[in-house]
Amino acid sequence: MAKIAKDYYLTEVDILPDSIYCMHDLMGEDGIRPHQHVKDQLLYTEGGLVHVKIQDVTYFLPARHYMWIPAGLEHSIHPGSNAVTMRNLYFPKTQSDEGFSAQAGIYPVNELLLQMLVFTRQWDGDILPEREREAAFGFVSALRLILPQLSQNQLLLMLPIPTDKRLAQVIHYMEEFMQEGVLLPQLAQRFGFSERSLSRLFKSNIRMSFVQYHTIQRMLKALRLLLDHKMEIKEVATLVGYNSIPTFSATFRKVMGSSPSAYAKRRLKFKTRFGII
Repeated sequence: MAKIAKDYYLTEVDILPDSIYCMHDLMGEDGIRPHQHVKDQLLYTEGGLVHVKIQDVTYFLPARHYMWIPAGLEHSIHPGSNAVTMRNLYFPKTQSDEGFSAQAGIYPVNELLLQMLVFTRQWDGDILPEREREAAFGFVSALRLILPQLSQNQLLLMLPIPTDKRLAQVIHYMEEFMQEGVLLPQLAQRFGFSERSLSRLFKSNIRMSFVQYHTIQRMLKALRLLLDHKMEIKEVATLVGYNSIPTFSATFRKVMGSSPSAYAKRRLKFKTRFGII
């Protein structure tokens, strides 16, 4: 991968409507500007956490997960570091599994899917069912076919972007002072709200309760600490405001689908086997 991903490939994806387009590249520091495609997109990344912005929501795509982005949905991609590599597959839209393919979502990657995604590293550009690329087309078509069966556990790794300036200040404070333990009554008092009015503001402006937002906010920070800083679980729990490791682990499992210890072990296992993170 000698080049850094810019806008060069964005228009190439949809030129051949029947092709499956395959692209692997470093993202660089700037990320990918807002755009959309006629084809559905599978985005898998290596090297750190990636933010994907769609309308007023930011999705957080960690290692060993992929994001499905339906055709026609405008989005931008923002890497957490300049070492992030994208592995994209763009599929012609089908009507066979509208339940899965119609909405954006983040899903964990099991070992079967990981091996299949790693195998696609040998291809770039349009893949058509022509003789010289018949095997490649069959392989990536099979990958697409089994995605709905392998993607039963969609993860809520997304946070709405507040449009109310007062709420934006509250959320910034919650992030900055997370380690101290953030509670709704103290927040309301600090920013001149009643508890009831602040609770209503969360629900009306970002369509989430304070507890829902803060829980995902804490787990996403925990993910960054586990992935980017390789911290111990006890230290991570403290930095995101948990005094109890069992409580932290149970919450992490509920949001991520696995415990933090299992997640860390899987990271090391995949890195050893495939040389990726």
